[in-house]
Amino acid sequence: MAGGASKSNPPTARKRVEVETSSTSLKRAKDGSAFARCEECNKDVPVVLIGMHNCSLEAKIKMNLEAQVVEKLTEAKKRPAEKKAKSTDPKPKKGKKVKDPKMPKRPPTAFFLFMDEFRKSFKEANPDCKSVSMVAKECGEKWKSMTDEEKKPYLDRAAELKAEYGKAVESCNDAENEDDEGGSSEKEAKVEIVSEDE
Repeated sequence: MAGGASKSNPPTARKRVEVETSSTSLKRAKDGSAFARCEECNKDVPVVLIGMHNCSLEAKIKMNLEAQVVEKLTEAKKRPAEKKAKSTDPKPKKGKKVKDPKMPKRPPTAFFLFMDEFRKSFKEANPDCKSVSMVAKECGEKWKSMTDEEKKPYLDRAAELKAEYGKAVESCNDAENEDDEGGSSEKEAKVEIVSEDE
């Protein structure tokens, strides 16, 4: 940089234009186009920017008269906006379903029954392996490679456990129904006693 200090270009002044914002309507030419043809200079001019066109005032006025305000398109655009407004309203959150502590636990599937046995044998063979993902990966590969005959004892055991679970759920539901019926009659009896005293 022997020639001296380098000078940067000074920023150029930008022309600021005030634009009429009419978000409720769209301007279109008579044929529905977004452009209008200037008869004086024979150029296509965007209908929205007719006021900035460089032709004579008479040509601008003539083009403005030809331009129409179209509201059909804005109505279509407002509909999704209304939907968004409705969707932003806070919705009441549904709480988690209260789990009945008396309800029995779901039975494991055949794969999980197999996995329990496989985990024990794998830990004996690899006592230094602490990775749960490694055990699960090996178990999955072994399960996929097994034939239907090898899987049969696990599938049978899973079916037995599922049948037992079904019976337990039915008995639990029956017990709940009996409690509900008995509880409602007790409440009615209390209400009758209170009303008689008054």
